[in-house]
Amino acid sequence: MGLPNQLTVLRMVLTPLVGYFLLRESLADRYLALVVFLLASLTDWYDGYIARKMGVMTRWGKFLDPLADKILVITTFCIFVWLGVVKAWMVVVIAGRDIFMTLLRVYGDWKREPVVTSMSAKWKTAGQMAAIYIILLYLVLQGHTLAAGANPAWLVWLQQTKALDKMMLVVTFITLATGIQYLLENWRLVRHFILACFRVFAPGNLAK
Repeated sequence: MGLPNQLTVLRMVLTPLVGYFLLRESLADRYLALVVFLLASLTDWYDGYIARKMGVMTRWGKFLDPLADKILVITTFCIFVWLGVVKAWMVVVIAGRDIFMTLLRVYGDWKREPVVTSMSAKWKTAGQMAAIYIILLYLVLQGHTLAAGANPAWLVWLQQTKALDKMMLVVTFITLATGIQYLLENWRLVRHFILACFRVFAPGNLAK
């Protein structure tokens, strides 16, 4: 396994640590969650840079890299739902879109019909990552205010305007929009994938 793929695997290994530190909820653990998430996201940039520079962009790496991103993002958003920072339905939309696209990519590779991708997917991932950073910073600053026993004006403003909810609404909309774009650009593959699933899970097959 080359260095780019090793960094991708490292990102997947770091993902549970982000969740672990967030669930502990102390100020120190929130800082650690932010640092670990930063390291994990840096591996995303660095593995791609190395793969391009060394000319070692493998088929396995092209599949594993976006999968690692999805695992990191969805896991972190799920923890945010548990902490009451993000609405569950938003994460369901984000996770549903990403899981479906991952299954479609696997099916496409099996049929040797690669999924057509676009720059919008990169903007989607960048938006999700930015939202996670903002929420992590919010949790860190909130931890400071709780430790100090204060209720600063910025925290009151965030709560009254529901700024984080509005930010996540935009992220969810972009995620859904890029998912629809994927469906349209890969409609032939999507149709074959749906038909294949129907043949496997049709009532007649389930009864056998």
